[in-house]
Amino acid sequence: MTFRVPLQVRSYELDTLGHVNHAVYHQYGEVARVAGFEAAGCDWNSLVAKGTAPVLLSTTVDFRRELRMGEHFEVSCEIRFGRGKSFHLDSTITKDDGTVSAEISCVLGIMDLDARRLVHDPRGALEAAGFQPEVLAP
Repeated sequence: MTFRVPLQVRSYELDTLGHVNHAVYHQYGEVARVAGFEAAGCDWNSLVAKGTAPVLLSTTVDFRRELRMGEHFEVSCEIRFGRGKSFHLDSTITKDDGTVSAEISCVLGIMDLDARRLVHDPRGALEAAGFQPEVLAP
């Protein structure tokens, strides 16, 4: 089952057209990422204590349907590891009626805070901090 966070549109998130401002979708994705990592057992303090931290390398949003004041929706969080120093974390914003409002694609890495470079094994670094990837598996 995909990890999801329920949210509701607040008045200050709207633009002059009366729907959610484009930049707020990125914030919704961040809310889901942080909640997802916590649900997967990732101890952020442990990561930082080991001299590492997650970094966002790229993010894109594909807008599908507008969100308006007061609407309830969920933001999913799914992780995909491959080979190399980065990994993918994708989110789908879905209205309560099942309509997809937006799709967010992110590429992240785990930075060695002393060397200011990405670690070679991001999954291993996360798992060493308690991360359970199956919680965010697609």
